Amino acid sequence: MATEILMPALSPTMEEGTLAKWLVKEGDTVSSGDIMAEIETDKATMEFEAVDEGVIGKILIAEGTEGVKVNTAIAILLEDGESADDIDTAKPEKASAPAPAEKAQSSEDAPAAGMSHPEPQVDTSPDWPEGTTLKQQTVREALRDGMAEEMRRDESVFLMGEEVAEYQGAYKISQGMLDEFGPKRVIDTPITEHGFAGIGVGAAFGGLRPIVEFMTFNFAMQAIDHIINSAAKTLYMSGGQMGAPMVFRGPNGAAARVGAQHSQDYAAWYMQIPGLKVAMPYSASDYKGLMKTAIRDPNPVIFLENEILYGRSFDVPELDDYTVPFGKARIWREGDDVTIVSFGIGMSYALEAADKLAEDGINAEVIDLRTLRPMDTGAILKSVMKTNRLVTVEEGWPQGSVGNYISSVVMQEAFDYLDAPVINCTGKDVPMPYAANLEKHALLTTDEVIEAVKKVTYK
Repeated sequence: MATEILMPALSPTMEEGTLAKWLVKEGDTVSSGDIMAEIETDKATMEFEAVDEGVIGKILIAEGTEGVKVNTAIAILLEDGESADDIDTAKPEKASAPAPAEKAQSSEDAPAAGMSHPEPQVDTSPDWPEGTTLKQQTVREALRDGMAEEMRRDESVFLMGEEVAEYQGAYKISQGMLDEFGPKRVIDTPITEHGFAGIGVGAAFGGLRPIVEFMTFNFAMQAIDHIINSAAKTLYMSGGQMGAPMVFRGPNGAAARVGAQHSQDYAAWYMQIPGLKVAMPYSASDYKGLMKTAIRDPNPVIFLENEILYGRSFDVPELDDYTVPFGKARIWREGDDVTIVSFGIGMSYALEAADKLAEDGINAEVIDLRTLRPMDTGAILKSVMKTNRLVTVEEGWPQGSVGNYISSVVMQEAFDYLDAPVINCTGKDVPMPYAANLEKHALLTTDEVIEAVKKVTYK
């Protein structure tokens, strides 16, 4: 059946052109890829190739014709056995060509479309049964107990790092563990993070469950290739045949007057990496419960601690096997005026701010994320749907922060519930100063959290 050959669109913006020259004549046989004509636009002269095989039955637009609109029929292609005499009696088929797009509706004439906001699914079960006996423990003690309990339970678990054995830990986290488990399971390493992190990843590939301690996560920069390219990606790249069940742990973020190279918060860095899980607890019970969960997890876990928190005491349940699941936030304080979301040492600012805000009649709900990957965004959304306002709190830098990610989730999933912009409270956008007076200015403060809450509550 005869087919129309249409004026081609030789660029996305082309609307018309000049049929400069025919390179075939009526009666010629053409094959796919043969050059049939030259087309001129205001930008260039280009060759027009045949798409189908056939015989040029009739040329409809003479060469030299200007202003030929795109998709205008310029010739008719016949199949074998057809005659040019048949063209007038049979309507030719149009060659396949992009149809002109219909005019899109604008926001002025389009029907309004509401966005569905399903109720978030949130696990609100308590971390321990009612009536459980509690004891006071420091974060340091709870962290040690979590590791020791798992080492007693599973002989494949071992601890390695600088000064973890003979010195009992640079921060005394591993106190007593060398005496109990011996030098084959509590291993002092040289000062070479790239080296011992690589050994740990290899041990995990081989079926062991290493706990790799960095004296500070700033030093883990030396080992970041092992962490991200080897540990995090191998389970996926091997199709589940080989993984790295291990924990990388150590203090993260600012301490006190240790300078820019020892004060960085890596939460947002590691949170971005598929294949890693990231925990950053605040309380002693969460340090213990999340550490036990991390050691048992089949994925590599980044366990971000804080040097300032090591000596603080909290209630810890006296249970035989206390664990905290990943991806479950903890509501420390219920409220209905504003949601404050934090994690790690940021919780100290959030809780202190909430106490002071209560004196002014502002009832804040305070959520501790506990883990950043997976993140319990459902708990955040459910709270925002109640309070209609959100402030995030962290010590890291503002650009690309954890709070930025939370803001994007809330904008997409709970925008209709917001009565004020989300505010992200962070550390200042500078390397951490060494001088005490400047360090104080660089760190987040409780007053800044209070100011942010008053902005979103219009108080």
